[in-house]
Amino acid sequence: MIGFIIRYIIIACVVLVIPRYLKGITVDGFTTALLVALAMGFVNSFIKPVLKIISLPITFMTLGLFSLVISVGLVYLVAAYVPGFVVTGFIAPLIFSFLVSLSTSFVGLFTK
Repeated sequence: MIGFIIRYIIIACVVLVIPRYLKGITVDGFTTALLVALAMGFVNSFIKPVLKIISLPITFMTLGLFSLVISVGLVYLVAAYVPGFVVTGFIAPLIFSFLVSLSTSFVGLFTK
């Protein structure tokens, strides 16, 4: 349980820092960043696998590039449900999704 809390606090800090360097993403405060981290974790755990299975033919035809569209769509989905989290454009949420995934994997190596 402590590992879970530490993991999401670190990911929330990453979510709070990313908009400082990435234009097109806005996070109001730490509470919003914590909600975004929890929502991204939920979306990536439950909704993303279903979407990947459903879109398998399209992903196959586009040689995997449709996975990027799914990632951006999920960031927009989180932005629609978390107040204070604003996303614009296509490249910014793509980079945001990549950085959150990278940080989640990195933090997951150290917290079990």
